[in-house]
Amino acid sequence: MTFTRRHALALMSASAAAAACASSGTDVPPLGTETAPLKDLAAAKGIRFGTAIAPQQLDDPKYVEIVLRDCAVIVADNAHKMYVIQPEPGELNFAPGDKLVAFAKANGLGMRGHTLLWQHSQWLPKWVNETQFANLAEAEALLGDYITRVASHDAGFIYSWDVVNETIDPETGDIRETSLTRAMGPEVIDFAFRTAHAAAPNATLAYNDYMSWEPSHETHRAGVLRLLERLKKHDVPIHALGIQSHSNDAPPSAFNATQQRLWRGFVDEVVGMGLDLYLTEFDVNDTQMAPGIAQRDREMAAYTRDYLDMMFSYPQTKDLLIWGMVDNQNWLQGFKPREDGIEKRPTLYDSQYRPKLMRDAVASALKSAPDRLA
Repeated sequence: MTFTRRHALALMSASAAAAACASSGTDVPPLGTETAPLKDLAAAKGIRFGTAIAPQQLDDPKYVEIVLRDCAVIVADNAHKMYVIQPEPGELNFAPGDKLVAFAKANGLGMRGHTLLWQHSQWLPKWVNETQFANLAEAEALLGDYITRVASHDAGFIYSWDVVNETIDPETGDIRETSLTRAMGPEVIDFAFRTAHAAAPNATLAYNDYMSWEPSHETHRAGVLRLLERLKKHDVPIHALGIQSHSNDAPPSAFNATQQRLWRGFVDEVVGMGLDLYLTEFDVNDTQMAPGIAQRDREMAAYTRDYLDMMFSYPQTKDLLIWGMVDNQNWLQGFKPREDGIEKRPTLYDSQYRPKLMRDAVASALKSAPDRLA
């Protein structure tokens, strides 16, 4: 990363903490001290702050307390995905998503929808993957009915939808092949957006993907740009790019001046198309980092501040959603686990529900963000 005075102070603090831990035989995590609700800091700059949440987490009062204190919006982690709503042909199961919508409405929260079409055979229901459509009309009828029913179900309340998720193959930069693309071609993406717009005309519509600043993501980024350019050329109703903001293929230290320059070039091209930016699934993967908790937390907080400072410098960045607020309830505990078996610390609160330095970093970035309310 670009070395700043903030990093020098962080490294000095980390060295002091490491020395103290070595002498005491412990590795005490430094806790966050910022107390202002993150939703208020975000709202003051015209940004929505929120988190992903699962229906079962509503039964965890400590988790709910954090969500209500810090979040203005929520998004379902899985409850609005096709493999939950329609795992088999037939009737749609809205119950898990409805539970989250009811919670949001009861507590004055906004809600994003994720996702109408995960255009990836690994995550489509088995019955969809195995369907051999007789023709284009048959595929359009199935997909059109599904998107219409889901997008219209809470139209007027869900303010934004990830219409299509992760359709670009990171190895080739092309649209992934599925039973739908075999029947509809790449225009399946256009069809999904047009259908969603008809069903939920007041919702902003996004393409969502995990391309990032990481050195191995060049082909992925290029493929996403080609997709966005084609959609804009064809007047498809797309309003934003959802940038998941995971960092799973490189450690935070790899966010250096070169990668920052390349990433800014990518983002510049996106906003140059007239699209807004949603940071939809932020967390920090510490799989490749040293085991010391204090040092990890400081390095991850410094990265969080640098990444968000860059992204908030764009007035088009309208949302920041964390992909889960508490460490031991974050998906990264099971994805690319650490070889040493140590619990990962990917998000803003530790497994004892205590705020971490990452939360302070988010707060500081929000406070420093340019005002986009004007």
